[in-house]
Amino acid sequence: MAPELLVTDISVSTAFWCGGLGFTVAYQRPEQSFVYLERPEGTQVMLCQRSGAWETAPLEPPFGRGVMFQIYVESLHPIEEAVAARGLALYAGPGEVWRRTGNRESGSKEIFVQDPDGYLIMLAQRLGERGLGGEAHP
Repeated sequence: MAPELLVTDISVSTAFWCGGLGFTVAYQRPEQSFVYLERPEGTQVMLCQRSGAWETAPLEPPFGRGVMFQIYVESLHPIEEAVAARGLALYAGPGEVWRRTGNRESGSKEIFVQDPDGYLIMLAQRLGERGLGGEAHP
């Protein structure tokens, strides 16, 4: 799935997603204020500047209420550095979390940020798996 997010300013949002979160431009359609972004791990997201099309109800900030985008990355460290260098506030984290997945637990280190329009994004680095008793299995 590659979500398309409606944004207020395509330039500001592209700078955030690329400069802050490590995405690169796969392709763009400047005449439509549209950009298709991807990360090395394969995550893709589309950004399109609001035009009134595809807006099914009034759109008020923060956008994306009721949804959180979860992005797994190879290493969270460069993103943490980029977010800090840009003076962006974390919504939450960093933190290490272990969640039950069947008869095991899967761990990740996570940070949460909001993009310029308020979309909530969780960036996570996998820490491996462990038994329910805490025995690690990377």
